[in-house]
Amino acid sequence: MAHTPAKISEMRKAFRALHASGCFVIPNPWDIGSAKYLQSLGFKALASTSSGLAWSLGQADNKLSLETVLAHLRDIVEATDLPVNADFEGGFAENPQGVWESVARAVATGVAGLSIEDSTGDAADPVRSVADAVARMKAARGAIDGAGGEVLLVGRAENFIVGRPDLADTIVRLKAYSEAGADVLYAPGISRKEDIAAVVAAVAPKPVNLLVGSASTLTVAEIAALGVRRISVGGALARSAWGGFTRAAQTLAEQGRFDGFADAAPGSQLNALFNPPL
Repeated sequence: MAHTPAKISEMRKAFRALHASGCFVIPNPWDIGSAKYLQSLGFKALASTSSGLAWSLGQADNKLSLETVLAHLRDIVEATDLPVNADFEGGFAENPQGVWESVARAVATGVAGLSIEDSTGDAADPVRSVADAVARMKAARGAIDGAGGEVLLVGRAENFIVGRPDLADTIVRLKAYSEAGADVLYAPGISRKEDIAAVVAAVAPKPVNLLVGSASTLTVAEIAALGVRRISVGGALARSAWGGFTRAAQTLAEQGRFDGFADAAPGSQLNALFNPPL
């Protein structure tokens, strides 16, 4: 059953409240089952992952259509009672007006937050100009405000994740996105304590999202001490699942052995999770 408008509004208000103080982890499910499992662990919010979804459909990241992503967002929103932040890539449009239209449709899925990134997908010129990116951020802000303004807008500076690890330019971009209406700022790929602290200080008092997409010596407590407000993991949980699957499948195919099933989740536990007693 679809969430009522009142329930959607309640989830959006709860999501905004999470960003007011402290630090929380917002894990990234890639389907309905993983979303339900993460809710069972007590997480307070979820975020979609473009890569995790794409791999589950046998495609590469950033290759899915807007229609596919919107359908997925509706599925994830309805799967739990938790607010959902949408990984909305570059807005699925070539110009600001198109971004406005795409974001308006994303807001209608019931998401509580939505991120817009500034990457181009062009290896030779991987990041948009600041002016172009700001115009697109303003368009996203306008679409959200036109729908009531409850959805949080996340501005992403992709420098580090596309091979342009320029901290100064990253900070210039994040400040510009903040001024253009972003509620949360995000620079995926930064990992050094000093870089994280610099980003947090530069955009304060607005909250910062940190991506921890691989094994890290930093703990949640240490990241919180740097002033980060929320921590996402991108496609890392999906890649972890794929890692277990590929190791088990390769052992079976190459060695004729079933050792890879040793750490498999018990079917009884999964059935109990997805069919709880009334």
